[in-house]
Amino acid sequence: MNRALRAVLAIAPPVAAAAIGGLSARDAPESYGRLDTPPWSPPASAFGPAWTVLYALNGVVGWRTAGREDRTALTLHLGQLALNAAWTPLFFAAERRRAALGVVLALDAAIVAEMVVLAREDETAAALLAPYLAWCGYATALNASIVHRNPD
Repeated sequence: MNRALRAVLAIAPPVAAAAIGGLSARDAPESYGRLDTPPWSPPASAFGPAWTVLYALNGVVGWRTAGREDRTALTLHLGQLALNAAWTPLFFAAERRRAALGVVLALDAAIVAEMVVLAREDETAAALLAPYLAWCGYATALNASIVHRNPD
């Protein structure tokens, strides 16, 4: 795979996920502020910096994954980023928090699957996803708590 295509496959998916998330979460601070959230929920201002780092790590993983003959890890990588991109519009724009919980659970599973596949050949790439998995696990617990505390 040439370097230009590899760069596009590494950079475009996390940038697209971030853009979709950003556009669909324009009113997130207000809508998040109206929710009954658990005491351990972060302030709305914490999400932007956290996601910036996590998307950057995803870009590095994409770079390390894109040039491989076996496309399993790349397919999982793109799939988990698609799930990531789907979560924010569901949770914030559509206010479908139960559906968003299903998506974030699938996202967690996809990240674990990607890490397992990556660990066979590139332990560094798998390790780079650990903070992302931790944050998404936290987001899953937060989403579940919000669903419980804010019945439809």
